[in-house]
Amino acid sequence: MSLIVQKYGGSSVGSVARIHAVAEQIAKLAGQGNQVAVVVSAMGDTTDRLVELAREIAPDPDLREMDALLATGEMVSTALLAMALRRLGLKARSWNAMQLPIETTSHAGRARIARIDARQLKQDLESGIVPIVAGFQGRAANGDLTTIGRGGSDTTAVALAVVLEADECQILTDVDGVYTTDPRMVPEARRLDRVSFEEMLELAGQGSRVLHLRCVEFAARYGMKLRVLSSVEPGSGTLICQEDRKVEAPVVSGIAFNRDEAAITVARVPHHPGVAHAILKPISRAAIDVDMIVVNAPREERVDFSYTVHRDDYEKALELTRSATADYPGATVEGDDRVAKLSVVGSGMRTHAGVATQLFETLAMESINVRLVSTSEIKISVLVSEKDLERAVRALHRAYGLERAPSS
Repeated sequence: MSLIVQKYGGSSVGSVARIHAVAEQIAKLAGQGNQVAVVVSAMGDTTDRLVELAREIAPDPDLREMDALLATGEMVSTALLAMALRRLGLKARSWNAMQLPIETTSHAGRARIARIDARQLKQDLESGIVPIVAGFQGRAANGDLTTIGRGGSDTTAVALAVVLEADECQILTDVDGVYTTDPRMVPEARRLDRVSFEEMLELAGQGSRVLHLRCVEFAARYGMKLRVLSSVEPGSGTLICQEDRKVEAPVVSGIAFNRDEAAITVARVPHHPGVAHAILKPISRAAIDVDMIVVNAPREERVDFSYTVHRDDYEKALELTRSATADYPGATVEGDDRVAKLSVVGSGMRTHAGVATQLFETLAMESINVRLVSTSEIKISVLVSEKDLERAVRALHRAYGLERAPSS
């Protein structure tokens, strides 16, 4: 008998029919002799509708009350799913973060899980009850309801799996696993049977939207196996776990990309210690995350450097950069919010040469200019024009031999 924690996303429980279908899946898993605990998101676009409702009431709603409002979406899902399971003859019980509790920090809208009291969940499991837990939410030390931000339900599921010492945490969604790249862009993309934590961290951090980065970080920290499965189609999905040292890692596992990039270039600033800090400090103070940074070789005691930010932060970052460079005569600032980042990821890069050469050769053959480059031990990221992104991804997917094998 295995203990499995399953998480169902909003699309998986987006209607009454889908909730009944999920209940049947859970019943089947429990009927095979497994203990099952479940985490659910709010139904469909419930969270978006609650946000719109709040903004109709107040254009700038209070953050505490916003958390109290948004947390209700998951509470609805848990109760309805518990009812559906009971209708099938299973014992089930819904739980919200206040009841367990799931203790978090007090940062409204972006709280972090501090501790989960799992005693009641363990009692349920030992009694043959399927506990259904509301994801995305917690309870601060002062008793306030909190929400834990983007990827919150996935993170809740992994945290529960860790404290329950589950055999596996399954993330069920509208895709049937992790692919070599987005199959909507590249129909020949192949589902991966297995991905290492390290590779998944890079893929999630570079734009792959199958799993949120926080969820993968949590799982990697505690060695909790993750499996991405379809909530509609049966299949084995993709297992995310520790790298198997007995098997040679693929040179390239996948290609991730992110369209939400913007680039800012500062040219001809003095090549003196502290100049880059002086220019980027206002960006940091504005809570704007900087992604790629590239500094060119100095010329005549002057240097150019470029950096990227999220496209939503572009206008503010450009304004702050221009203000910060006003004290440097001759310096110029240019920006471009029509760029995209693509990243080639694979654990085998550690031991195989030529991955970067193949990347640059392929892009050159497609007449695609590379604007910025950054690397890690198992990743190469390049910034290209947004209009060239799809062509670049398709060409690199072919060049690295990532296509699905032809059917016989």
